Amino acid sequence: QVQLAESGGGSVQAGGSLRLSCAVSALPGYTYSRNCMGWFRQAPGKEREVVSYIYGTGRDITYYADSVKGRFTISTNNAKNMVSLQMNSLEPQDTAMYYCVTSAVCDGSRWFLDARAWPGWGQGTQVTVSS
Repeated sequence: QVQLAESGGGSVQAGGSLRLSCAVSALPGYTYSRNCMGWFRQAPGKEREVVSYIYGTGRDITYYADSVKGRFTISTNNAKNMVSLQMNSLEPQDTAMYYCVTSAVCDGSRWFLDARAWPGWGQGTQVTVSS
């Protein structure tokens, strides 16, 4: 029972950068585990796909989709219960609605590349990259 609030989306030209942030909080009366946090995206007419996620005791294990490796960087601020996604060298193919996700448990298995594996979702923030 968590709330996730994304910010930082917008419109940029190809080659530009954006930084997405997501603040995670528990609803009154609930607690949550911050073990796994990440980002999915969904382009018009396409299924949601994983972009990146971070987990591990030290938040030191990361996964990146091949399409964003070397361009995107995920990070967390545990003190502020936030996860961020720095997106550089943006391409028109990156245009999508980006969603922050969280789960109490995750690992490096293929199941966590599936949107169904993630119970906590934000409302999304739009990223538009023009050529």
